[in-house]
Amino acid sequence: MKQGGMSKQALREWLNTRKPDWETIENTLNGRAPAPPRALTNCREQLSAYKQVMNDLSLSRRVNGNALITRYLENLFLKLNEDIHKPSQQLFEQLGYLFQVETPLLMRQLKTSLISALLIFCAGIAAGWFMVDRFPDLASLFASAEMINKVHAGELWTDDLLNIMPSSFLSFSIAANNIAVSLTAFALGALYGVGTLYILGLNGLMLGAVFAFTAHYGMADRLFEFVIAHGVVELSVIIIAGAMGLQLGESLIRPGNRNRLQAFQQSCRNTGIIMLVSVPFLLLAGLIEGYISPNDSYSMATRVIIGVVSGLVFWFIMLFGWPRRHSSSSGQP
Repeated sequence: MKQGGMSKQALREWLNTRKPDWETIENTLNGRAPAPPRALTNCREQLSAYKQVMNDLSLSRRVNGNALITRYLENLFLKLNEDIHKPSQQLFEQLGYLFQVETPLLMRQLKTSLISALLIFCAGIAAGWFMVDRFPDLASLFASAEMINKVHAGELWTDDLLNIMPSSFLSFSIAANNIAVSLTAFALGALYGVGTLYILGLNGLMLGAVFAFTAHYGMADRLFEFVIAHGVVELSVIIIAGAMGLQLGESLIRPGNRNRLQAFQQSCRNTGIIMLVSVPFLLLAGLIEGYISPNDSYSMATRVIIGVVSGLVFWFIMLFGWPRRHSSSSGQP
């Protein structure tokens, strides 16, 4: 007991040494500090201060209970929370914050769910391929009669897309469908993750089955040629949406120190941010699928380059944020 008391006393004394930092943060939030060295001048410093105060508050609650210093830190923490989440005065500033800071942070939190979603999707692909490769008649479970008849005739159902509708309308309908599928993959996570598991597994199952069916007739390479240019981004967004759905399901099962309504609201907010960043890429994928994928004038190499480059750019922005311009000025006007 004596050692424990001494340990708590040492922690209290250490917390007291943090007071100048708290005062700097508070003065900056209240506009009383003339840009001190540790002022909250950008998003990175703002989030760093938020994390520091949160850790100090947690420690103070443990060693000081509901003492005055704990209540002070609670008030400072609330001020920081309000400052971080207050609406930006400028649209471009707010969008820049979403692309450069918030989205990469959310994606890092999704790491485990992303791996799970990818494994489920890949397992679906493998299962679909195995089923149709061993039993080709099962293709009717995943493809329409028209698609099957075209493959029997040595054609792909994608060959006549440009003859059915203009590229502009095709691009719009494809993008709208991709957005709807992504939102559905997330929304079904409200069924404690079971709905998202179904969507990820079913999409993987269908993809594997269709490729196995076309491979049976020696046409899988032609299907790959059609898919590769737009498919990297499309499938990436679906997997990310699935990861968000799995995270939603887990938060509803284990909400932690939140209630289930709060967990649901937070997941919806996070998904809204990630989808806002993803939608431009889905629109790009729709344009590629409408104008490039059905066009025979583009070679396989060109399609692969388009697919790989668009996918790399998408993942770089999602994981690391939109590149920021660093000012080269030395602080002089």
